[in-house]
Amino acid sequence: MPIPTPRKDEDRSKFMSRCMSDPVMRKDYKNNQQRVAVCMSKATEDMSKAEAMDFVYSFEEFGYTEEVDENNFYCPREDEYATAEEIDLNDSDFEDYDISVAKPGLWENIRKKREREGKDYKPAKPGDKDRPDPEAWKKAQSAEYQGRKVTLNKPFRTPDGPKKFAVYTKNKSGNVIIVRFGDPNMEIKKDIPERRKSFRARHKCDTAKDKTTPRYWACRSW
Repeated sequence: MPIPTPRKDEDRSKFMSRCMSDPVMRKDYKNNQQRVAVCMSKATEDMSKAEAMDFVYSFEEFGYTEEVDENNFYCPREDEYATAEEIDLNDSDFEDYDISVAKPGLWENIRKKREREGKDYKPAKPGDKDRPDPEAWKKAQSAEYQGRKVTLNKPFRTPDGPKKFAVYTKNKSGNVIIVRFGDPNMEIKKDIPERRKSFRARHKCDTAKDKTTPRYWACRSW
């Protein structure tokens, strides 16, 4: 399958989100850094050198969004959530989210089969057509152990990158997405008034109101 390319008049930031979420890209480039590099090359291939440098800088400074699925879903540990000192957190914005309900997986499918077949239910045996393969069982058991609930609008550190933080939030359609933001190699220095003022002015943080954008969350961290 071909690598995604920008559609006519498509915003390149939106293309990056679409490219990073593409199922084929996820399969062929499981490493986040590799997928970023491939998508970035497609996003900037018809730009001038100056335009490309500006776009790359903006991407590194902010980040991108992805649709949530079983492949990129991650249950943060309590100590991985950002603190109020790191990011301006507002407890009233927090909301519990259960991916096992929104994105039914193996355990949910088994539960539905039990309900559907009632007393006639029998677990699939090894070799049966609907018997999950060993890898699926391993993945499901891991998910069962970790739990499937996370907190919306509460950023957490991402252990596998490529950005410093990620946050689950809902878009206008009511779907949960994951927003990745923050340069992992850059230290936030909002405790230095001059640096904080410069960052917020440069990125027009006073107008950053959309929680589905990396700019909103990056500005919250400054």
